[in-house]
Amino acid sequence: MTLDIHPIENHREREKGVLVYPVYSRRSQGLSIGINLYPNKKNCNFDCPYCEIFPFSNNAAFSLQQLEEDLRSCINNAKEQNIPIKDICFSGNGEPTLSPSLGPALKLAAQIRTELSPSAQLVLITNGTGLLKQEVFSLLKEASLGTEKLDIWLKVDAATPEWYKKINRSEISFDELTAKIKEFVSVAPLTIQTMLCQINGKAPPQEEAHEWNQLILELTKSNNIRKVQVYGKARPAPDDPISSFLLIEELEDRAQALRNIFTDNGIAVSVDVYN
Repeated sequence: MTLDIHPIENHREREKGVLVYPVYSRRSQGLSIGINLYPNKKNCNFDCPYCEIFPFSNNAAFSLQQLEEDLRSCINNAKEQNIPIKDICFSGNGEPTLSPSLGPALKLAAQIRTELSPSAQLVLITNGTGLLKQEVFSLLKEASLGTEKLDIWLKVDAATPEWYKKINRSEISFDELTAKIKEFVSVAPLTIQTMLCQINGKAPPQEEAHEWNQLILELTKSNNIRKVQVYGKARPAPDDPISSFLLIEELEDRAQALRNIFTDNGIAVSVDVYN
């Protein structure tokens, strides 16, 4: 059996009811094994116009037993072919922290990782809204500081309420969410990721760019920011053409502006045109 590793441009297997899907991740620079907590439909409290998940529904159901079987099979398959596993990543068809299965699934994935692929990083990609619930806040804090060593990739697409409304289109209060992210960063490590793209043909305005620099700088003062990932739109989205790509030079300019205000904190700022 050959491990079917899709390039980063193709994550559509998630819409066919799969719980585990291997992909080549440019941000991880190798094989990433994705875990999908929503095999039957999209479930997210953001409505980002750049999101590549198309509307779908099926009769698939999430189960820990199936997750264990599929994850073990995928890891063993990669090992048989001598393919290094960079990470095991919770992402899938929506916001993972909305799932009641997140806690047990994290624990199970961490156990299997330790047993079969201890060098692989355990990653959670999140928009941060789960932090507004104390039980999720505590769960992620403990997972990031504990034996799981969870690397949380937290979305910070906007630093002003105006751009937040355009790029994330959420009813959740920008100020409340930002305050909670600041609180979490003060007690637990994470990676910041930011999507930069045009909305309705317009790039983020200068005020937004300035405020984003200041917000990221403030977050780094906690000494809990591992890395900042700047990335751009590259895959089709159901709401196209509301969002469109920025040139790689524009992404690099934004990243360099942030690097210029960092002093000797040693935090890397990477750029990737793929989300």
